[in-house]
Amino acid sequence: MRSIRSFGAVSAAAALALVLSACSGGSSPDAASPAAPDAASGDLVTLTVGASPSPHAKILQYIDDTLAAGAGLDLEIVEYSDYIQPNSALEDGSLDANFFQTVPYLEIQEKENGYDFEAGKGIHLEPLAVFSNKIASLDELPAGGTIGIISDTANQARALKVLADQGLVELPADGSDANVNNVKILKDFTFTEVDGPQLVRSLADVDAAVINGNYAQEGGLSLSGDALVTESPENNPSVNILAWKAGSEKSAAIAELEKLLHSDEVKQYIEQTWTDGSVIPAF
Repeated sequence: MRSIRSFGAVSAAAALALVLSACSGGSSPDAASPAAPDAASGDLVTLTVGASPSPHAKILQYIDDTLAAGAGLDLEIVEYSDYIQPNSALEDGSLDANFFQTVPYLEIQEKENGYDFEAGKGIHLEPLAVFSNKIASLDELPAGGTIGIISDTANQARALKVLADQGLVELPADGSDANVNNVKILKDFTFTEVDGPQLVRSLADVDAAVINGNYAQEGGLSLSGDALVTESPENNPSVNILAWKAGSEKSAAIAELEKLLHSDEVKQYIEQTWTDGSVIPAF
C-alpha cells in the first residue's frame, strides 16, 4: 500500500545549493543479505523513499501498485518539490532512499555536505529543454533579451551546454565547470538566474528559459509540443538514479527496489507514459 507525503520547496537561499547527481561508486546493495524481503511469508518490508513528484514519484507509484508486493516491499513515497531536502532527509534517517537526482548532482552534494551515499545504475533521463512564451525560435531572441537559467551549479552547467550547442555561449576553454560567470556570451542577451521550481513561472518575465524536465512536466509543458530546443541524450551523464545511505540496514530491500526500477515492466511504463520523449529509459 502506498502512502504519499509532500514537502514544499525550500527557501531561495537554500535552493541556491541545488544541483543534480549520483554517487559514490554506483554500487548496489547486497540482495543476498539474510534480511532480504520474503514475499512468500506475507511480511512486507516498508521502504520510505523521497522523490520528485514527476516522473520519479509516478514511477514509484507504478511499482508500488503493480510490482512491489511481489518483491516483498511496501513503498511509502514522500514527495519533494526541491533538490535539497531529499538528501538532507536521507542523511538524517527520515528516508531509506531517494529517487530524484542525477549523477553529477549527487557527486557535488557529497563533496559539499560530506554525505556517504551509494547509488544504483541509471534509470531514466529527463532532457533539459528551452521554452518560451514570447518567441518561436532562438533565432528570434531579441537584442538585449533575457534567458532564464537554473541557479544551482550542476544543473546550470548542463543548461549552458544546451545553449552552447545552439551557438549562444562558449564554454570555458580550460574545461572547468561552466557557470554564468565564466562562459563567453556570443549574442546580445543577459542571464536571469532562477530557482529550479520557479523556472516555468519565470517564462512570463524572460524571453526564454532552459528548464529541467521534471519542472517542465510539473508546470504543464510538453517537450514535443512546447520546447524550442531539446538536450541531446547521446553520451549524456545526467541520468537519474536511486540513492541510499552507505551501510543501510535495509540494503537488501533497497536492492529489490533497484531491480524493479530496472525491470522490463518499468521500462515499458516509462515509454508508454511519456510518449513525447520527456522521460527516456536509461537501461
